Amino acid sequence: MIKRDVMIYTRYERFWHWSQAVLIFTLFFTGLGIHGTHSLLKFGQAVTIHTYAAYALMGLWVFTTFWNFTTGQWRQYLFKKGILKVIRFYAYGILVGEPHPYKKSLQRKQNALQSLAYMTFMVIIGPALWLTGLLYLFYNEWAGQPWSGDALWLVAVLHTVAAFAMGTFVIIHIYMTTTGKTPLHYVKTMITGYDKVELSEVEEAYLAETKTVDMR
Repeated sequence: MIKRDVMIYTRYERFWHWSQAVLIFTLFFTGLGIHGTHSLLKFGQAVTIHTYAAYALMGLWVFTTFWNFTTGQWRQYLFKKGILKVIRFYAYGILVGEPHPYKKSLQRKQNALQSLAYMTFMVIIGPALWLTGLLYLFYNEWAGQPWSGDALWLVAVLHTVAAFAMGTFVIIHIYMTTTGKTPLHYVKTMITGYDKVELSEVEEAYLAETKTVDMR
């Protein structure tokens, strides 16, 4: 096996990652303002920015879902074996210098724990936020129902819980970026798109001939 610097994250994947990060931070900041946690924005400003950022993120997710399925990248999020080994590594192995049980490749960019986390994020946390957020936003459309008062309270609670679940995911995600070869290794990878992966001689020859993936 040969280790080469290979572009494993395309321009769109990097655009999606960083634009999503900006929008999530914007939503969390304005959401805290709407709840009265801080007064750095006027209430009306916070609501307006929060609403537009939510629409932008939903649009990004819809397009990215289409992109994932048309490019076959959706397979990266399927459940993988070895999740207990990965969990053990982050809970203990990383502290005593054990090698990571997962080796990144062109076909498997994410380890088992990452795949599970991202799938949970996209299938449970994200949809819960969008659904409750839209119900909240269009409350006037169903406010006349006899059950609307109790329903609005439930929608608000679920939206807040989902928001804090997303915040927790982001905090853990940021921590995980510091566990590479250097604290900024994974950040650099997501900026440049390049990372060292092991290639067989056949894979290297194929990539060199077809130029389907950039190598350096």
